[in-house]
Amino acid sequence: MCVAGILAIAAGCNSGQKKDKEQEKTMKFDATTLSEEPVLDIKTDLGTIKVKLYKETPLHRDNFVKLASEGYYDGLLFHRVINGFMIQAGDPLTKDPSKSAQYGTGGPGYTIPAEIVPGFTHKKGALAAARRGDAANPKKESSGSQFYIVQDANTCSQLDGQYTVFGETVSGFDVIDKIAAVETDGRDKPVKDIHIISIRPEKPAAPEAPVAADEKAGE
Repeated sequence: MCVAGILAIAAGCNSGQKKDKEQEKTMKFDATTLSEEPVLDIKTDLGTIKVKLYKETPLHRDNFVKLASEGYYDGLLFHRVINGFMIQAGDPLTKDPSKSAQYGTGGPGYTIPAEIVPGFTHKKGALAAARRGDAANPKKESSGSQFYIVQDANTCSQLDGQYTVFGETVSGFDVIDKIAAVETDGRDKPVKDIHIISIRPEKPAAPEAPVAADEKAGE
């Protein structure tokens, strides 16, 4: 009986270790190594949008980083694009073309408490969380995964104080414009799919090669 029990425990430990290793393999990057205001590259079919996440909105920052590290966003579509307004993505249902009528309704099964910070406005390139309307969502809780990026600050200014802005674009404003300019159907979905290929931490710039002494002398 004791031997059987020990074997069962050992098998359980091995099973647990196997699961841990499998989980490690599926992680795309180690979120614990990122800075307080991480910079991430949103790689799309039309180019890369580099965004910085705000430390003042930690719930949204940590959730976005967690999902990105799990590869949650990889392969999802920009399912709502309005030129002169914004581009939206993050719905897991967009991986299934048969559910196109439901695009915009999917998520990870939870919401995030609002973190609306005065001063974080809908400027061009602002990264903000999508959410359900006020009638069904009086606390303005954010979607667990859907987000949008502002293309036009003037038309999006009406959203200030109503949605959580949790980051901003650092570079790739031209990519935002390219995505916004694509042809869309009657539901604002791009006619030709535009994917998020991946969301990963920015790669550090390669260090400059040291200049040899003889090269300096020849200057």
